[in-house]
Amino acid sequence: MGENQENSNSEFEVPSIKEDWGGDGRGRMNLSGRSTAIYPQFIPRQYQIFDSNTIPEILDWRIQGMPETVPFATRRLLSWHNCGASTSRVSFPPQFTAPAGIFTADLEIFVLSGVIQIGECQLDKHGYSFIPAGVRVGPWKVLGDKPVEILWMENGPVPFKYEASKIDRPNARMNEFIPALDSKLLPWGKTETTQFEVAKKKYLRKNDRGVGVWIIAILPHYDGHYPMIQCYNEEGYCLAGYVDLDDYRLVKDHFWYCPSFDILPRHITDDGCLAFVRVDRDLSKPGVVLSYKNRL
Repeated sequence: MGENQENSNSEFEVPSIKEDWGGDGRGRMNLSGRSTAIYPQFIPRQYQIFDSNTIPEILDWRIQGMPETVPFATRRLLSWHNCGASTSRVSFPPQFTAPAGIFTADLEIFVLSGVIQIGECQLDKHGYSFIPAGVRVGPWKVLGDKPVEILWMENGPVPFKYEASKIDRPNARMNEFIPALDSKLLPWGKTETTQFEVAKKKYLRKNDRGVGVWIIAILPHYDGHYPMIQCYNEEGYCLAGYVDLDDYRLVKDHFWYCPSFDILPRHITDDGCLAFVRVDRDLSKPGVVLSYKNRL
């Protein structure tokens, strides 16, 4: 019994991969070095933007380890790392149910549409939850007669799977658990970077290791004036509105992945934009976001 418990605990203590900008990996997001649905091989310093609606759906997707009685969901894989981390757009059908249990890696979920119940809590549009590895959650149930679409973010650094359990694992990071957060109830706050002064932000999650997850509202008539260098990894999803980046127009359901030290084009919008964003570094630190002017 003692040996089995020790092996079980060690599964949740695998160190995360160090961030390519020099971080020690304690942020546990594993955003460095990801492949995407349009570039299966990681391309350093090259931002990627695409319409998630164009990515083929896996129609018979089920969380690894879930009983075969659990209905299939559909999945569009957007970004991934070989360590097991990934970001997907997942759709659970009406009447979907799944048993309570634990996951072997951290999970973040952000609801795009529909309503889902997880244990005693309900999440609807723009609801958020962070479930650290080993925290028992569930059962899961889709409410109403419409499917639930979710940004499903498995943070690694081990392959993500479900395990039946009646209790939390002893070493689960309960202090980081966010059962249900209704972003519509949060106040808008200021952004930390001068490049996005004409914007408002709602933090969904932030920790002392630099990890940040938020919703950003870029106000109408925004013009960033210059390209910028981002010294961190970022991925995001457009929820409404648009932003022009050179000749590319980022609109609803478009996903982006920006690896460290890439140069992003000037951002412009007449109508504004609402987006979900994840980063692996504290943007309030000097030198993390740099305005840039090409003088050639």
